[in-house]
Amino acid sequence: MGELQALANIGAKLEKQLEDTGIATPEALRAAGSRQAWLNIQAIDPSACYMRLCALEGALQGVRWHD
Repeated sequence: MGELQALANIGAKLEKQLEDTGIATPEALRAAGSRQAWLNIQAIDPSACYMRLCALEGALQGVRWHD
């Protein structure tokens, strides 16, 4: 388990996608922001949907994405 999985909503798959786009730490995710991180993921995985964007924003805010 990496550092990103310690955040809400971040599992192994999403952590791997973030790392594949150069975002490997919570600080890097905060710096990029949820929208840019999602766009980066969408560039390598066109199936990245709105729920993944919500998961990323929830990770930054410390809440479950469906809340």
